[in-house]
Amino acid sequence: MHRIVLSTINARYAHASLGLRCLAANMGELRAETCIVEFVLGARAAEMAEQLLAHRPRVIGLGVYIWNVEETTRLVALLKTVAPEVVVVVGGPEVSYESDAQRVCALADHVVTGWGDLAFTALCHRILAGEKPQRLIEGGQPKLADIRLPYAEFTDEDLTRRFVYVEASRGCPFKCEFCLSSLDKTAWAFDLDLFLAELERLHERGARHFRFVDRTFNLKAEVGSRILEFFLERLDERLFVHFEVIPDHLPERLKAAIARFPAGSLQFEIGIQTWNAEVQALISRRQDDTRAEANIAWLMRETNALVHVDLIAGLPGEDLASFGRGFDRLHALGPHEIQVGVLKRLRGTPIARHTDAFAMRYNPDPPYNVLATDRIGFTDMQRISRFARYWEMVGNSGRFRRGLALLLQRAPFERFMAFSDWFYATARKTHEIALERLYEHVHEFLVTQAGIERERASEALLADYAASGARGRLAFMPQVDDARASRRGVMDRSALRQARHLRS
Repeated sequence: MHRIVLSTINARYAHASLGLRCLAANMGELRAETCIVEFVLGARAAEMAEQLLAHRPRVIGLGVYIWNVEETTRLVALLKTVAPEVVVVVGGPEVSYESDAQRVCALADHVVTGWGDLAFTALCHRILAGEKPQRLIEGGQPKLADIRLPYAEFTDEDLTRRFVYVEASRGCPFKCEFCLSSLDKTAWAFDLDLFLAELERLHERGARHFRFVDRTFNLKAEVGSRILEFFLERLDERLFVHFEVIPDHLPERLKAAIARFPAGSLQFEIGIQTWNAEVQALISRRQDDTRAEANIAWLMRETNALVHVDLIAGLPGEDLASFGRGFDRLHALGPHEIQVGVLKRLRGTPIARHTDAFAMRYNPDPPYNVLATDRIGFTDMQRISRFARYWEMVGNSGRFRRGLALLLQRAPFERFMAFSDWFYATARKTHEIALERLYEHVHEFLVTQAGIERERASEALLADYAASGARGRLAFMPQVDDARASRRGVMDRSALRQARHLRS
């Protein structure tokens, strides 16, 4: 039995919560009485409550995020109904701001705002001592040296089956108003020697998939290069490291290290968000677009890194045409993935100051996405949302390399928006689309809407389908008798093999 249970609802099983492990590592003398219980979106509230209460806890601490706040609210409501004697504490970015307006905060016994590493432990001591602390607990910000690093809390199962999230620093010096990190004063770095020693222990235990949550991994070239060198010295065929990088800051020292990584071992997430200089100024985003463009081009040309770049639609001051030009500019650089996101009004972020001036209309429920602005109406925002979903399925999946080239040609945004509009009008859904049906829809659009010759479209998509490893049956596959085609000389041997493979 454990008197304290730490829990959260992760988006996927592979996402082992770093936040819970930070809390557990700093429980001090209460660590032996503390356990971690994680769930995945879609779990039933009653079943989650049953598992939590099976530990007979005195305190349950729940991490609340934008993706799980609705399910967490239902869980807290159920817990307080069936076990009102158990003290429920919520914390995390979703409840650290505007907590008075949230049902999950009203249901919980205590809300910890901000950094909870040490504040949660102190709260538990008071509760277990029989005290009745105030409802709202300000986490405060301790010195990083006072925070025990969490990496010993990852289990062997975590290291072999899940992503290992790590942080060399917290905070961000930039003030982009759509981001909660804009509220930070700067970035604070953990002791690098201690951090690398922890990474070494994780690596020795078998960890090979590391995801850095730092907002500004490449802020200081000396720190970034030391971390890169750490992984270069431990390269093997399983190693994979993910970083988020500042787009316009890539010193030569970092470039030299990045260029040494082999294919499949390094991924960069790069936030461009918008190329519109007026919008950048409006939302307090400092970005040298020319340098950012050159850095992305260099990564694609000179390295093996996987490059994932983010764009945000619906920012104040940006219309559909401006966003489209930004998409085309980014697409021309050839990144492996373009993540098209729609602006979300995260609680506490300064982006709210533009609500009236730009007629920003946000979804009142999570994920708080913008529904309309004075530049982009509701209907067009819906179109962008569908564009983003279909782009993830077709553009980012890697399954349509040849077909996508035919689809986009010289006007990527315009052409893919036309496909998106047609696809939705035809399929009337954005999810639960079978892979074979997706290929057939792309084929139909190319032939009937884009003016591509049927034979050319079929050849490109059949090659894409075969390269993807799929083995289903596509409606546009040729109906050919192999023996007869061979006698007539219609197919050469390689084509015969391809046809047999595709029909198997």
